[in-house]
Amino acid sequence: MNSPADLKSLSMEELEQLCEELRQYIIRCCADHPGHIGSSLGAIEIAVALHKVYNTPEDKIVWDVGHQAYAHKILTGRREAFMHNREMGGLSGFPKMSESPYDSFGVGHASTSISAALGLAVADARLGSEAKHIAVLGDGALTGGLAFEGLNNAGGLKADILVILNDNQISIDQSTGGLHNTLIKITTGRRYNKLKDNVWSALGATKLRRGIQKMVKNVKRAFIKTSEVNSFFDSLGFRYFGPIDGNDIEHLVTYLTRLRAIKGPKLLHVITTKGAGYKPAEDNPTVWHAPGQYDPTTGKTIKQDDKRARYQDVFGTTVTRLAAEDKRIVGITPAMLSGSGLSIMNDAMPDRVFDVGIAEGHAVTFSAGMAAGGLLPFCCIYSSFMQRAYDNVIHDVALQNLKVIFCLDRAGLVGEDGATHHGVFDLAAFRPVPNLAIASPRDEQQLANLLYSATCDDYPATIIRYPRGRGIGTPWKDEAFSKIPLGKAELLHCDSNAGVAVLSIGPMADKCRQAIEQANAQGVGVIHYDMRFLKPLDVAALEDVLSKVSAILTVEDGCKEGGLHGAVAEYVAEHKPECLVESLGVPDEFISQGTREQLFDYCGYNTSDIFEAIMSIYKK
Repeated sequence: MNSPADLKSLSMEELEQLCEELRQYIIRCCADHPGHIGSSLGAIEIAVALHKVYNTPEDKIVWDVGHQAYAHKILTGRREAFMHNREMGGLSGFPKMSESPYDSFGVGHASTSISAALGLAVADARLGSEAKHIAVLGDGALTGGLAFEGLNNAGGLKADILVILNDNQISIDQSTGGLHNTLIKITTGRRYNKLKDNVWSALGATKLRRGIQKMVKNVKRAFIKTSEVNSFFDSLGFRYFGPIDGNDIEHLVTYLTRLRAIKGPKLLHVITTKGAGYKPAEDNPTVWHAPGQYDPTTGKTIKQDDKRARYQDVFGTTVTRLAAEDKRIVGITPAMLSGSGLSIMNDAMPDRVFDVGIAEGHAVTFSAGMAAGGLLPFCCIYSSFMQRAYDNVIHDVALQNLKVIFCLDRAGLVGEDGATHHGVFDLAAFRPVPNLAIASPRDEQQLANLLYSATCDDYPATIIRYPRGRGIGTPWKDEAFSKIPLGKAELLHCDSNAGVAVLSIGPMADKCRQAIEQANAQGVGVIHYDMRFLKPLDVAALEDVLSKVSAILTVEDGCKEGGLHGAVAEYVAEHKPECLVESLGVPDEFISQGTREQLFDYCGYNTSDIFEAIMSIYKK
């Protein structure tokens, strides 16, 4: 199969065989090139049926969330390239417009598909195209408010759009029985819909029409119980169909073929099994959402022999420890309970942990409300997803000077998830916001101490950002907490013959340490401050540096524009403009996928880059 056109002539038996071949190929590829396997295994039949029935790429499919789309990628000319999924220079793990004309819209964050598909539908209609538009929502994407905004707008516009709700949690009661199946068959049939349209058209916009419509609806409800979900989508202007078995290719092709001929807003509710066709993934969908490397034959995950703690576990363990002593503490996360480490607190005290679904803005304002009510919320959100709640932080937390502790996991370059998930904008984005402290720990111990310090009375609302992955092995778990003074940098290295100052923030301190050792071996003296806080900025540390050197290098795992470099450069320009300030960090571009070390190399702030920058500045 090299393109969707190859599906058009396949029989139903051949389509079933294709689904099984896709399933085995994805299982095999993801074993060595880890990705989001569970969701994609469950959505294989949806992808095959859509490309069988619709004429892509003229007809446009928007996947939501994008990691369901592995089968879609393989079917659209990227079969061989999929062997390098999520690798540097390989395929993105998500649909990407620049990668293929079949990727109608780039997606990585959830709940965007209906709005995007509606925009595409309106654009095509205005340009005279009769293309069809489909939004596929799964993995909880319907819990996000943006999805409901799109539904509301699409229903109001009476747009010719199909929304497929890929329900892989079976969270809505399933209708069953012969009458239910017969009703779906009738209501998706061509004769029924043609007759219906002709009758309503002949009656016009009259009281008689409205009366008959109401009577027909009541008759249908008398024969078959209308579910709450049916009524809900109907109230938004969508015709609801389903639920049907989303892992049954024959059912999907049949109903999609019928729905293609029906005009207006439609929603097809399909029930799928996350990890369908691979027993280990079916048995443990949470682990197999993104399991890392595994043996495809046995289904056993391959654990890394690394004793260093993951930052998410340091967070989860520490906040649980703090909560045991402070009854005001509560934990909030938007659908990232396991990934954030907040599951540790949830296991210990479930009544004090709130997973609010894919709703970052709500998570922040919900936290603000609890803070206003006297609680001390720890709101844990991935850095990239926090972008969606920027206004909530300003309007609902900072403006009202409410104390919420924001824990931004996956800050900096995250690796294989790529541009949609890198957390590189947080420092620059939040630095201008009043009533907000911003800190970034250099290791596990400092993260634990910052979490403790943020609970102290002199700390305002605080953002604590930390990276994906493991720390450097510093002891933290059973250590007594040590308060870190608000806005105070820490001097890590000071040579008497210093000619260069290195100012780092966050885990970049360890790479700087290694680079400084190399510079010392070359006879170059260096001052090194771990700034710890972007805000308040330690002016005393900057004054100390400016009194000793005439060249400064800032190093940060984030965008250079507006972050630590911006803060330092602004201060130096005002107080000692002749001092040279250079920076290492993420350049002014969106960074694709790769391992974190590969991306550090690409962006130019790995240990060797820092060493070379020190030597270059010193010679100037």
